[in-house]
Amino acid sequence: MTEARDDRRLCFVVMGFGKKTDYESGRVFDLDATYEAIIQPAATELGLRCIRADEMMHSGVIDRPMFEMLYRADLVIADISTGNVNAVYELGVRHALRPNCTIVMKENKGKLYFDLDHVNTFQYEHLGEDIGAREATRAKRELGQLISGLLESKQPDSPVYTFLPKLQGPRLSNEEFAELLDEAEEAQERLVSYIRAGQNALKESRAAEAALAFGEAAKIKPTEPYIIQQLALATYKSEEPSKVDALLRAWTILAQLEPDDSNDPETLGLAGAIRKRMHAATKDLEQLNAAIRYYGRGFEVSRDYYNGENLATLFDLRATHQAEPAEAQFDRMSARKVRETLVTLLRPLLASPSFTERADQRWVLATMANALFALREDDEAQKYENLFLASDLAKWEIDTYEQGKADMLKNRAPS
Repeated sequence: MTEARDDRRLCFVVMGFGKKTDYESGRVFDLDATYEAIIQPAATELGLRCIRADEMMHSGVIDRPMFEMLYRADLVIADISTGNVNAVYELGVRHALRPNCTIVMKENKGKLYFDLDHVNTFQYEHLGEDIGAREATRAKRELGQLISGLLESKQPDSPVYTFLPKLQGPRLSNEEFAELLDEAEEAQERLVSYIRAGQNALKESRAAEAALAFGEAAKIKPTEPYIIQQLALATYKSEEPSKVDALLRAWTILAQLEPDDSNDPETLGLAGAIRKRMHAATKDLEQLNAAIRYYGRGFEVSRDYYNGENLATLFDLRATHQAEPAEAQFDRMSARKVRETLVTLLRPLLASPSFTERADQRWVLATMANALFALREDDEAQKYENLFLASDLAKWEIDTYEQGKADMLKNRAPS
């Protein structure tokens, strides 16, 4: 029996995939959260069929199906956060092909790249790498209202057709387009299912299963940085067939992202983590030096607490190996400076009214506590530790914090 054709209007979403760094500000945005919490529900609640450009697969050359989607879609939403060059290019193609029903989105603290100041832009807010529940509800509601208005309006929102009002768009037949939509939707669902399986397995400390799931996702999108990063993470956490073997395999996977030349804080943080664990397993000081280089560049780029806390911890550790007192003192002072910077960065974040909506709030509390203990500000540190321990924590989260604190106390400078 022939399947019923899906005649819903199409919303084609142009945006990056996974966690991406805005190099202008050093902040990391989870663009999957943007899609899943705001864009997809706003579109589907209005009866639209939602397909995401970065999840679209096709057996032929990617240009043709992409251009077909950009032209034929009833609505295109382009999220240009982080200055994604593919999204900006595809937005330009849409503006050239269709006079209306195009929405430009970006995170509200990010800059507008290229000359887009004259284009109306829908803005939303990220908290850390996530989107708070209140902001997701607001943005979804207001985006839905904007979509409804655009679908009813005939007014051009493309600057091309605004300035060239007599321009006529192309006309294409319906041939093969329905099949293309089905292929794209199936690929989208398959890829998302592998990524979700990997993420859930990692949360439940089933790293070997996570590595298998991300490995399948990598077969679909072999060059996607987020998938490569998660595959490397799951691989070294699996410790199979041994810790060192898993670390070497993880490094081979991560090497695809060229960490020596990268400015991606996630890639640099993973490179540092692998090298740190290699030092712990082999006692090779070159591995420790390499870990410090990677964490140092990651912290320099993004001023994020993950790279910063690890960098400070490893400076203290290296100080215990230094033969020259001056070198040891340099490492101690470097660790202190990093922790002072962390405390300065985290204080306003902790005081923010939206802090309780952050998905990573427990790790911000843990980092603040660790940094203050290292700086011997024990009373304030204890306050943040108590708040961390009062969170809804898994055992591995408590163990991770306790191990980090023990390492810091063992290697910190004598009073």
